[in-house]
Amino acid sequence: MTENNQATEQSREFALQRIYVKDISFETPNSPAIFTDKWEPESNLNLNSNVNKLEKNLFEVVLTITVTTKVGGKTAFLVEMQQAGIFILKGFPDAEMGQMMSAYCPNILFPYAREVVSDLVNKGSFPQLLLTPVNFDALYAQHLQNKQQQKPADEQSTVH
Repeated sequence: MTENNQATEQSREFALQRIYVKDISFETPNSPAIFTDKWEPESNLNLNSNVNKLEKNLFEVVLTITVTTKVGGKTAFLVEMQQAGIFILKGFPDAEMGQMMSAYCPNILFPYAREVVSDLVNKGSFPQLLLTPVNFDALYAQHLQNKQQQKPADEQSTVH
């Protein structure tokens, strides 16, 4: 490894400062009647992440999770939550910052969010809900691929 590469690798810093629940909501709009229905649930999971720059090398990453579970077309429960973390990211090239913010940090936050969702559903008197692991690296790669495919289409639609 060259001296430049070693200096770049050594000057990188990644640290987790804090993990917290930023926002949370649990609704059971059709209770108590929903408890008498046969439990054949259909669940829908939506994920989103957002980054807020707090200071020069300090970032808040917010993972938003929405789970809607229906039984017979009626909403059994709705969980909306934001799991957030404050991270120090220093010395990373721009090309790697997107990967860190959109994949690496959400990978750290997801297990915490998963536990909160499971706990809320259980406290709502519903059967246990375990969210399956999410491959944020693959989601980020897909996002980049979609972005690349949109570029040529945008360029073709530009009128000169």
